[in-house]
Amino acid sequence: MAANIFRGLGIALVTPFHSDGSIDYEALDRLIDYQLSNGTDFFCILATTGETPCLTAEEKHQIKEFVVDKVAAQVPILMGCGSNNTAALVQELHNTDFRGIDGVLSVCPYYNKPSQEGLYRHFRAVAEASPLPVVLYNVPGRTGINLKAETTVRLAADCPDIVAIKEASGSLEQVDEIIKLKPDRFDVLSGDDALTFPMIASGAAGVISVIGNALPREFSRMIRLEFRGEYEPARHIHHQFTELYKLLFVDGNPAGVKALLHEMGFIENELRLPLVPTRVSTVQKMSEIVRNMGGAALFENH
Repeated sequence: MAANIFRGLGIALVTPFHSDGSIDYEALDRLIDYQLSNGTDFFCILATTGETPCLTAEEKHQIKEFVVDKVAAQVPILMGCGSNNTAALVQELHNTDFRGIDGVLSVCPYYNKPSQEGLYRHFRAVAEASPLPVVLYNVPGRTGINLKAETTVRLAADCPDIVAIKEASGSLEQVDEIIKLKPDRFDVLSGDDALTFPMIASGAAGVISVIGNALPREFSRMIRLEFRGEYEPARHIHHQFTELYKLLFVDGNPAGVKALLHEMGFIENELRLPLVPTRVSTVQKMSEIVRNMGGAALFENH
């Protein structure tokens, strides 16, 4: 029976690009150093924030190898591995080289909108095929289907290698239902930066964060304060982030956090179509908020 090791602050790692569209490994190297030295507990690679649908198979392999070698087992690594074709995903799980990877993040099948029974059978097949612990990923806003609390709890009870869920339904009621009914060994992780504070207060074990790419020290401090039961200072940090949460996603993800990272001197502000950079007005507002938080030093050249 697997135990969940993905707790605390997880970073949904961006993929930096050069202006010619190629992957910027020097920038990725700097980002990982910055995040490791500022409170990151684990990485989540090759998922939504990494623009994975726009990467080739070879690029995905190269990124995986680079991150594994760079992190060098200092913290766990969770890798995205999902599909809306169950048989193809099972085959991928059998064939993928998971050297240096500690778990797989598997998103709900998208577009074809399976029933709850279909979702259950899909993830049971994933758990049986995966050589690593599985973290479910429920994000109805992207997939078009909600993995209901009862199905999540059923999977957690029946599949010992499913160890957690990244819950991004936006429903605190659903989060509470899962936490109330789940087995003790199964964890809930926030998949929504803006809901991380209330979710951890309700018993979630951490977050897979977008904002953590740029502000890992501040976000991890909020989480650690909550874990210690120090809710007032944690709430203060959460409220400082309130407007930033909205701005980061108003023009799509990862456009917002890439723009902020560019302002901080980490990466070029490049995305792959169909994604485009966030609006200049949004960038200006984000920069102002971070500076007002006392983050002027963050904008020094990295």
